[in-house]
Amino acid sequence: MRVLVTGGAGFIGANLVHHLVDAGGHAVTVLDNLSAGQGAAALPPQADFVMGDFTDRATLSECLDGVDAVVHLAALSGVIDSIENPRGSFEVNVAGTFQLLELARHRGVRQVVNASTGGALLGEATPPISESMAPAPLSPYGASKLAAEGYCAAYAGAYGLSCVSLRFSNIYGPRSAHKKSVVAAFIKNAIRSRPLVVYGDGLQQRDYLFVGDLVKGIAGALGRDLVGTYQLGSGKPTSVAELIAALEAAAGKRLALRHEPARRGEVRATWCDISKATRELGFLAPTALAAGLETTWAWFLKNRDAWPREALLSSSE
Repeated sequence: MRVLVTGGAGFIGANLVHHLVDAGGHAVTVLDNLSAGQGAAALPPQADFVMGDFTDRATLSECLDGVDAVVHLAALSGVIDSIENPRGSFEVNVAGTFQLLELARHRGVRQVVNASTGGALLGEATPPISESMAPAPLSPYGASKLAAEGYCAAYAGAYGLSCVSLRFSNIYGPRSAHKKSVVAAFIKNAIRSRPLVVYGDGLQQRDYLFVGDLVKGIAGALGRDLVGTYQLGSGKPTSVAELIAALEAAAGKRLALRHEPARRGEVRATWCDISKATRELGFLAPTALAAGLETTWAWFLKNRDAWPREALLSSSE
């Protein structure tokens, strides 16, 4: 199968591309503008790399030649960033995804696997969140992902394009040096002997999924005639305080903390019900948080040169 991965040089993308190449049976092309700070060197040499932006029609159209399936990971992510720049979320996540779907149907692409989100899209829903809940996004980022899901469903219904949206929980793991997500930011600050910044009381809950488990779920969706949404997560709630305790165990030391006020637009508690993905996709999340954090901590220690130069403070999202 010929697979195009948009945003394939990013954190999740690089892990997915390595997994697809190692598994065999796929010819993989990566389209990425490298704006997130991750370099193409993170990709295996067997993958074809195209430097460019998926929102550029000509570039994307060329990359879709002969492609069987697209894994659409490219996006402007981040709740707080979207509140500061809502237009960016719309232009990239909504208009960009619409253009991708249009080109895909005209180029004979058989499948689009769309990366989505759960917590930011559903808002302050009582956990565990599931695919059956009515969306109520609290940020432009969540709204943009909801709109993209809607277009995917419409193109499946109107044009027969096999289009599935996978709602990711909070993903962590190796190759995330450029990310602002909580685990990556906490680890970088801990290794630099800087305090971990906790927004609010530290009792807010998230669903943390190891990237190795996630990419197996994405790969499992490829080549199947799927439509609709599937929630991919660990299926377990973890508070920021519990995350810090687990990270201290992985680091083998106590970590300094600094508390800041809670931030607007962030969901208080979210974790997911993965029974639909387990039942219909065979999705599993066997990596315990302690084991995943140990692996991630070791990768960060070994790959200090992969860190961005700017000092990124941690966040609670």
